[in-house]
Amino acid sequence: MSTTALAVVQGSYTMAMRAESWLDGQLIADNIPIADGSESRDRSLAVPEQISLTIPRREGGFDWDPGTDPEHPLAAYGQQLRIDYGVDVGGQFEWINRGWFLVTESGTDGETVSVTCQGLLTLIDEAKLISPYQPSTSDTLGTVIRGLVEPALTVSFDGGLTDRSVPLGMQWDNDRLAAVTEVLNAWGAEASVTADGYLLVEPVSDFGAPLLEITDDRATGTVVRWQGATSREGAFNVVVAQGEDSTGNQLQGVAYDGAGDSPYRYGGPFSPLPVPYTYQSSLLTTVSQCRTAASAQLKLLRRQAFRKLGVTMVPHPGLVPGDILSVTGAGLTQALCVIESMTLPYSPGEQTLTIRVL
Repeated sequence: MSTTALAVVQGSYTMAMRAESWLDGQLIADNIPIADGSESRDRSLAVPEQISLTIPRREGGFDWDPGTDPEHPLAAYGQQLRIDYGVDVGGQFEWINRGWFLVTESGTDGETVSVTCQGLLTLIDEAKLISPYQPSTSDTLGTVIRGLVEPALTVSFDGGLTDRSVPLGMQWDNDRLAAVTEVLNAWGAEASVTADGYLLVEPVSDFGAPLLEITDDRATGTVVRWQGATSREGAFNVVVAQGEDSTGNQLQGVAYDGAGDSPYRYGGPFSPLPVPYTYQSSLLTTVSQCRTAASAQLKLLRRQAFRKLGVTMVPHPGLVPGDILSVTGAGLTQALCVIESMTLPYSPGEQTLTIRVL
């Protein structure tokens, strides 16, 4: 987003939506008229993105009812929508790409068409293995992910990851996406679909410079209200990752929650004893790999059980889960927080975020 657009979305502004439909790599419709809709994202889900759209049945001289036509722009036979959110920056719109989404259902009720879309990881989730997937002797963690995902999605790897060989004898029988997740967990990595439609694999991390400052200051703030909740459910202060070496010796690596400000920190008031979470994988063949996996699992567990706030605010079309915010309000002062889930309306309304205090 430009500096101008970033300033505009801090207050009231005029918005618009547009979408294109693509099938088999070809553009089959642009300027699809979106009357209403919403986008939700939750990075705890296997497929984080869910889209709902309401489209007038007839507009621009075109019938947007897909009927039984498998090549209609809104049919659910491989059609993908590229959705842009527009911000009026002074007589013209700046368009922010929200990503690519697979049409999973569409239907007509009277004069409106309802369309449901999901993120592109749906392609991997649906594609169960029809025969066991067995890596070759030359395969690495990276090539296994490519073998499981491509050509449905093109994979891009972050330079911070160090690839390594896959142990002999590994096999996955049915669930393709679960196999990808197992490899990611053993690697200490996570994957997300970018706005351009690539699967980005990168180290698990919740650190970085804040992209936005949100506050409840009545004069300059964008936050309408806060809601908070805490729970001990799913909370751990130690992660034990277990594997075995090539001779069958059992290995393990341990990661302790040692953050000084963590309410679950080991040795703190949460519990006088270790509260462990055990993770096991045949992909872990050294103590170093076990320690890396344990550290990554600890970060992932914090996403489920840590201090969270619900935020209602003016819509910001540049935000996605994983973004770091600076938060002032609800007892916090310029505290770093990360977006865990969110909804974005596709018509004038309020945006909601679930943020976790880092």
